[in-house]
Amino acid sequence: MNPADITVDGTGLLCVTLLLRLRKEIEGAPPGTVVHVVATDPAAPLDLPAWCHMTGHHYLGPVPDPNGRLLYALRLTPEARPTRPDAPWHPAT
Repeated sequence: MNPADITVDGTGLLCVTLLLRLRKEIEGAPPGTVVHVVATDPAAPLDLPAWCHMTGHHYLGPVPDPNGRLLYALRLTPEARPTRPDAPWHPAT
């Protein structure tokens, strides 16, 4: 697994809030950036790949973490599709 260029700590956040934070943290990052997401929401293993599929980013999967955190990786793509500012589950129009 590639080391993270950006780590987003979503500890204690529900997925909607986590995705809002993730989107803010990756804003302006170049394609190819590897992002690690710390997520404690039990829905994260389903929601993160679904969000990546919707936006066009590549979901890389869970990452072993020596600190025991639940960590997931994704890679930003140049063809990513934006989402609404207030609703990360809806494409921007």
